[in-house]
Amino acid sequence: MNARWLRRTCVLAGLFSSAFAAIACLEPRPRLLWNASPSAPVGLYLVDDFVLPRRGDLVVLTPNAAIAQLIEERGYLPTGVPLLKQIAALPGQSVCRRGAKVSVDGKTMSVARPHDSMGRTMPVWQGCRCIGADELFLLNPAADSLDGRYFGPVASSSVIGIARPLLTRSRPGAPLRWLPEPELNHATTRNKEHLP
Repeated sequence: MNARWLRRTCVLAGLFSSAFAAIACLEPRPRLLWNASPSAPVGLYLVDDFVLPRRGDLVVLTPNAAIAQLIEERGYLPTGVPLLKQIAALPGQSVCRRGAKVSVDGKTMSVARPHDSMGRTMPVWQGCRCIGADELFLLNPAADSLDGRYFGPVASSSVIGIARPLLTRSRPGAPLRWLPEPELNHATTRNKEHLP
C-alpha cells in the first residue's frame, strides 16, 4: 500500500460515511413497514410521503402519549411500533360518537366496543366535533381496531406517511400475495376525497 492509495481510501470512506449519516438524519422515517396487527391487512407496506391525504388512505402514525401509554400498559404492541390506520374523515368533516355508534357526516361508520378481548374497559369519548385543520379521524374496518372510535381525532403531525400495500393477506389465514406496484404519486388518484 502506498500513502496516496491510503489517503484516497480514507477520503472515500469518510464521504460515504457522511452521506449515510446525512440520509439517516434527513430521512429518519421508515420506508418499509411490516404490519402484524389484524386491525389492518397483515403484510409489508411501502411508506410514502404524507401529501394530499385522502379518505381511505392507510397512514402510518406515531401514537400520542395517551394512546402509547394504553398500548404499552395492555401489551397490544411492542413499545415504539407505529400504528397503521385508515383515514375516515378530513378537516372540515363532522365526527360524532353517541353511545357506541361512531359517525362521519351523519353516516354511522362503526360501533365501539365497551371492552377489549381481555375484558378491559376501552376509552370513551362522546359528542360531535368538526375535524380541525391540523387533525384527522382514523378508523379501520376491523371491528376490534384501536382507533378513532376510542380516542377521537388525532393530530395530523403524528402521521409518518401513507402506507402502500406491497405484500399482504386479504383475510386471516390467506396466503400473502404481491400487489400491483403501488401508485407512488397519488396526486393523480381519482375517486377519493382530498384536502381542500
